[in-house]
Amino acid sequence: MTPLRLRPEGCLLRIREAGGRTIVTFKGKASVGRVKSREEIEFEASDADAVQRVFAGMGYESKFVYEKYRTEYQRPGEAGVVTLDITPIGVYAEVEGEEDWIDGVAAGLGFVEADYITASYGALYLQWCERSGARPGDMRFEDK
Repeated sequence: MTPLRLRPEGCLLRIREAGGRTIVTFKGKASVGRVKSREEIEFEASDADAVQRVFAGMGYESKFVYEKYRTEYQRPGEAGVVTLDITPIGVYAEVEGEEDWIDGVAAGLGFVEADYITASYGALYLQWCERSGARPGDMRFEDK
């Protein structure tokens, strides 16, 4: 069986383990302008290892593993969410919602459009490796 070519199409599959939950996500091709937008289809699974084996059986293999500690913030009655991610390469705020909402929240936090980053964690990690002279691998807090 030949798997769909996700990476050349700008798509990916993600298995996230957090808070005792396993969330499987398909991320579609990104549309990047001032902000980045992409289709995301998510569902909860009961076993991350089983999902990994299903993906492997379909011809997909893990290409990049990254760790982060995430705290989510949301105002009551608002559809957007602000997350604070602590990663091995730095701390990042992610603002998700409608474009106008993102701009308003970002401004309220003291950010201007020039501060917006639309790169993925994979791309940010590769940039960090290049700057620091590190050999790319998985983005982990410590070797496992």
